[in-house]
Amino acid sequence: VLLSRLRLFLSPGYPYEEILRTFHNQTSIIMCSYLPVFTSFNRTKGGLIQLNHGRPQPLQYVVNAAFLATLYSDYLDAADTPGWYCGPNFYSTDKLREFARTQIDYILGKNPRKMSYIVGFGNHYPKHVHHRGASIPKTKVKYNCKGGWKWRDTSKPNPNILVGAMVAGPDRHDGFHDVRSNYNYTEPTLAGNAGLVAALVALSGDKSIPIDKNTLFSAVPPMFPTPPP
Repeated sequence: VLLSRLRLFLSPGYPYEEILRTFHNQTSIIMCSYLPVFTSFNRTKGGLIQLNHGRPQPLQYVVNAAFLATLYSDYLDAADTPGWYCGPNFYSTDKLREFARTQIDYILGKNPRKMSYIVGFGNHYPKHVHHRGASIPKTKVKYNCKGGWKWRDTSKPNPNILVGAMVAGPDRHDGFHDVRSNYNYTEPTLAGNAGLVAALVALSGDKSIPIDKNTLFSAVPPMFPTPPP
């Protein structure tokens, strides 16, 4: 996606153009695969895309895809490009933002279980998060790694609410088990939560606030010396 940005905004020309076109085309194909009209990835009955093909901990992949889709949409808009082609069909950039919004909405609670997978958001969210700091009571007693297991295996809700943390997510049937010992459902990860923050930031605001066309790639050196004036 970043290389597509370089091609769209700076047009470095030969010899970069050929390789950048290749990456740009690959990115376009990936963006096509996110759309519901294609069958590259299955979706749950509730609408969550299965980017890891039904394996556990799906949300970390979903939020990063939502971020990239929104970012790519912004890049196309900033380059005055209304959309892109998937085969013979043309799709507007709004389709990418729509994909991102539906996935984030699912995570925030618009799903068959009416459950928010963000701890502390809404009234129905995971209470047994697989997280050492959230599950061990603050009693000024120090525990070693093995000493924390008794807190991991208790059925009591976390004594400390890990506000804002996104857990690993539901299974491919939209099912979720709020069990601390089953990290495939209840573990928050840096990879997932970084993607969540990025997606939420990308989806905030509206088109009246344009993307920042900064000089991120201005240091790309020319292949040949600049000719004299």
